[in-house]
Amino acid sequence: MSNVSNLVKSIQDIMRKDAGTYGDAQRLEQLGWMFFLKIFDDRERELELLRDHYKSPLPEHLRWSEWALDEEGMTGDKLLDFVNNTLLPRLKALTGGGDKIAGLIRMAFEDANNYMKNGTLMRQVINKINGIDFNVSDDRHLFGDIYEKLLKDLQSAGNSGEFYTPRAVTQFIVDQVNPRLGETLMDPACGTGGFLVCAIEHLRKQAKSDADERAIQDCFSGIEKKHLPHVLCMTNLLLHGIDVPSNVRHDNTLARPLRDWGPKERVDVIVTNPPFGGMEEDGIEANFPSEFRTRETADLFLVLLMKLLKAGGRAGLVLPDGTLFGEGVKTRIKEALLTECNLHTIVRLPNGVFNPYTGIRTNLLFFTKGAPTREVWYYEHPYPPGAKSYNKGKPIRIEEFAPEKAWWGDEADGFAARVENERAWRVSIDQIKGGNFNLDLKNPHNPDTGPGDVDHLLPEYEKLLAQIADTRAKLKNELHHALTATAAG
Repeated sequence: MSNVSNLVKSIQDIMRKDAGTYGDAQRLEQLGWMFFLKIFDDRERELELLRDHYKSPLPEHLRWSEWALDEEGMTGDKLLDFVNNTLLPRLKALTGGGDKIAGLIRMAFEDANNYMKNGTLMRQVINKINGIDFNVSDDRHLFGDIYEKLLKDLQSAGNSGEFYTPRAVTQFIVDQVNPRLGETLMDPACGTGGFLVCAIEHLRKQAKSDADERAIQDCFSGIEKKHLPHVLCMTNLLLHGIDVPSNVRHDNTLARPLRDWGPKERVDVIVTNPPFGGMEEDGIEANFPSEFRTRETADLFLVLLMKLLKAGGRAGLVLPDGTLFGEGVKTRIKEALLTECNLHTIVRLPNGVFNPYTGIRTNLLFFTKGAPTREVWYYEHPYPPGAKSYNKGKPIRIEEFAPEKAWWGDEADGFAARVENERAWRVSIDQIKGGNFNLDLKNPHNPDTGPGDVDHLLPEYEKLLAQIADTRAKLKNELHHALTATAAG
């Protein structure tokens, strides 16, 4: 398969002709479960060759190779009837005793839908998908790139505070946190699995034996709230050689009371980009101690991360500026973080890293649990020479992080090799406490010389917007109560 990119584009063109797949979200969800079944079938055929007694968890007539592989096979109304009334209902009810893979398939299909209404067009899509052999490494790697492109094209992904993390940011966080063989790692807001896949590839570079590879298969876990990213995450993990990605759950991590997370569930490494800018539904905040109660998703995840890490555990995550400068509950969360963990590094990213989803400024936080923070090092990441922002055509690249990597040093000696420069500076815990735990600190080597530019004014503007939104929500709530009371009277 020479050009997977053109093939995926042609699939999308076919789906646009179908009245049922009227938007990107429907098309991507449809492709999600179809690719999952095709990739799973290719893996099964490989396992049948490698293992003498391999038995599929799927009944024979539900396997992709049985109903979809023959390009002259079922089509039209017969195909639609099979998918709607046999395939999807049976997969949603799949049982297999203690078989993990059967449970995984059932979980993947519990909210799956067939949006296509034209069985002839569906057959054309299936035949196109059959043009990719996921047992051929070239196809697998090419498809990985197209898969990321599909995610970026899903503009609606940014509507609820969820932004797919640029690969360079994911790579940099994993490289600096440096998960090692024998450690457990987690992404409690794993989306489509970018951090998990990156960490798995990082561990594979350390593997020297089959035992190491077996350990990698089971050392990670993830949780994803939404169905579509969860299916795409499992597909992504299958593509990257994880045989049974059953340790990625479809669940809301924050819906579980904080106190219920036990010591056995704590991990050595967390790498994540929790949703930011979004609000949790009513009642979720009650799962957290009273001093940390908020409906803001990113803040609750920060509290959760402190709980989920083992003593000595390391975390790297993306957070918006709002968390750094926010007050009230945010201040108490930051105080707890600096007391329970060593927040040793904050990398301040410029505007546009998450374009086109959001222009919110973001930061990369790195901390280790078990000792209080004595000082925080900051590193201001610049735009590459000649650039004034990032966009879809020119995203942030891993090569840009070379200066940070060269400067980083070693946590074992307290980062003794670090030096201040025009991009790097450090702030003592006493100064941070004196500023009421404000972590939104500007580069002292690059002082303001005028009334302020957008980089400095934007956080204040975002703060005002958040206050306006909060006031509007309270007014709406009061009005609702008043109208309800009036109607009852």
